[in-house]
Amino acid sequence: MIETLPDTTVSGISKRLVLLRAEGGATTLSRVLTLLIFSTAEGLEEAISAANFASREHPMRIIAIALPEGEDRPTWVGEVSRDARQRELGIGDVPASGLDAEIRVGRDAGAGEVIVLRPRGAVAVDPERLVSGLLLADAPVVVWWSDVWPSRTIDTPLGRLAQRRISDSGGFRDPAAHLTELASGYRAGDTDLAWSRVTLWRAQLAAALDNAPERRITGATVCGTPDSSSTMLLGAWLRLQLGVPVRLVDLPESAGIEWGIQSVTIHSDDADTVIERSRGTFAAITQPGHPRLEVPIPRRGRAQCLVEDLRLLQADQLFGRVLTAGVPLLLADQPEGER
Repeated sequence: MIETLPDTTVSGISKRLVLLRAEGGATTLSRVLTLLIFSTAEGLEEAISAANFASREHPMRIIAIALPEGEDRPTWVGEVSRDARQRELGIGDVPASGLDAEIRVGRDAGAGEVIVLRPRGAVAVDPERLVSGLLLADAPVVVWWSDVWPSRTIDTPLGRLAQRRISDSGGFRDPAAHLTELASGYRAGDTDLAWSRVTLWRAQLAAALDNAPERRITGATVCGTPDSSSTMLLGAWLRLQLGVPVRLVDLPESAGIEWGIQSVTIHSDDADTVIERSRGTFAAITQPGHPRLEVPIPRRGRAQCLVEDLRLLQADQLFGRVLTAGVPLLLADQPEGER
């Protein structure tokens, strides 16, 4: 069920939410966290769909804030994703200041409840005041910037209150610039969906290397599309863990490959270990002394990545090391002018 509340207030939303819960016999006792989503109006439904999927494993209250377009967007929003920027073309004048809202429960809200806020004008400037009366009591707060890029997550409104702060550099061009910016302001609790996208690759690489612990590794090569921050994070993880030079190879669009990581090669004195996408969701593993093996490494969508990130409500120490130490080492390994 979706109930629309035009020109409302936070107090009005809270009162109506209590009545809806009473009518349906629901309580908030099973909610484990509050998820705040900052999104453009155009990317809002996609973000809510991913959050509803994640709520099946993590019952939660979802508060989705559709940020105003153009000049009325808050100053702490550094950038919108390339897809959102294209969808915004042609948008007309923004209405006067105010707040419209929706409350979604039942099948429209996954295993929780969804509050959609559409602030206009001056109301959008202070999101902390906007949502403070809607947060679950004594529950962790997680903030997810869906298709907008915060200048510094810890310095944004509500960023200081959140146990986890999730960005998604995968929706933006120039991954090196975005990951470097994220590293410069990194605080414990920050993470990025691009890191969750490489979980399956890291697991297969660790298993392959365990098969030959005596082999001396001399380097690694990671191939992928040039706009993939996951490719860069995987390379940074290898650089940090193996302590050897890692080369990033950007595959041209004319190669006809899908976005993201295409292959990883671990170089050693006698032979190479290669994991490369072969067909569909499968990747082929070839390494000396072992038969060729195909394993599933599906490309993970935002919903699957969000589920994984919400399992950890404390600082991801490995991600912090990869971002702040591994990325600079990786960029230093690249030939001058390539990164």
